[in-house]
Amino acid sequence: MQIRNEVQGTPEWLETRLGMITGSGMSKLITSTGKRSASAESYINQLIAERITGQQTPVHVTAAMERGTELEGQARAYYEMIYDTTVQQVGFCIHDNFEEVGVSPDGLILDEGTGKFYGMEIKCPSASTQVSYLRRGKVPAEYVAQVQACIWVADADYWDFISWHPQMKPLLIRVYRDDDYIAEMAAICQEAIESINHNVEKLRSKK
Repeated sequence: MQIRNEVQGTPEWLETRLGMITGSGMSKLITSTGKRSASAESYINQLIAERITGQQTPVHVTAAMERGTELEGQARAYYEMIYDTTVQQVGFCIHDNFEEVGVSPDGLILDEGTGKFYGMEIKCPSASTQVSYLRRGKVPAEYVAQVQACIWVADADYWDFISWHPQMKPLLIRVYRDDDYIAEMAAICQEAIESINHNVEKLRSKK
């Protein structure tokens, strides 16, 4: 895993992940059950466009996203307290063998026993959404691909998912590596990368 330390959300961080398959975008390629997503071609087109234009796809920052940014630090501090550990904040992490794939962990932690990193994915939903997550008691389907992507890129054994609301009980789930799912993810990403590279070259040549 290659660790980049650009601060998340900055122009430098956006430039680093330009045209890359990212953890937050992984569910656009693969479903929570390990199938190719119906939105895969649309996501591939987006990444091709980013490569050709050199411009990031605009993202509308919603109130919920701003709320998440504000509360993420609380969730990280809670995690450090209950586990008596230190969370390392990083920018963008790139897969050693898939240089077009990367993730932006909400924190990395060194496992003293194995010498390997694991990490955390933080969500800060609205109150009603937090209730729905707590009632189900498992990682929401829309984040399964993102968490397994983090495990894959970091070559980790597990990853911690945290859903945080300051007025409610947090949801903290340790997600273990799913090798079968990751194998499907790797195959789908390889196919997407080949399509992206081929079409970038093809479309650039017609300028």
